[in-house]
Amino acid sequence: MRTVAILPVKSFGRAKQRLTGGFPDRPGLAAAMVADVLDALSAVPELDEVIVVTAQAVSARTDVVIVHDPIEAGQSAAAARGIEAALERGAERVLLVPGDCPALDPGEVSALLEISADVVIVPDRHGTGTNALVLTPPTVMPPAFGEGSFARHRRLAAEAGASFHVADARSLQLDVDTPDDLAALRRALGTRPGGAARTRRLLEDAAVA
Repeated sequence: MRTVAILPVKSFGRAKQRLTGGFPDRPGLAAAMVADVLDALSAVPELDEVIVVTAQAVSARTDVVIVHDPIEAGQSAAAARGIEAALERGAERVLLVPGDCPALDPGEVSALLEISADVVIVPDRHGTGTNALVLTPPTVMPPAFGEGSFARHRRLAAEAGASFHVADARSLQLDVDTPDDLAALRRALGTRPGGAARTRRLLEDAAVA
């Protein structure tokens, strides 16, 4: 089954505004996290392609497809644009993941793609948002991210008559929007070796600055 990962990525200069005062280099952190997510996805054998939907250049990797998003109307709109591009490239299944989960574990992504369901939902660590979606086929339901999206995605799957599964993927729960999220990521990275090389380095440099 041809499977494409889609990352909606906000312009780094506009990203992580809720971290203001909590980290000195928000654009640098956003860029580092996206690069680490792309590294992790490149190690997932079940993925045939990765699409990044963005208004700016985010990667020089030749194995990443960039879909231009000049309007930046939000994560759901960017995800829909990515799904359209994935369908044009023959996708039979899509994985929607955020660009701010730098501790992403390729093994957990593989496990998500082994789940037999039309819709696989990964909630955020608070249990209210959505940090990842697997849609089979890509048009089974529209993505609807934002506040309260976990319940909304469950409802949309049910309304579509789709089978759905709620999955526990700990590394995907470590997204970074607030200073508390950043603290949780620091703690997690401190307990596990490897991965998130760029983000680790940036956090270490900030700690000693």
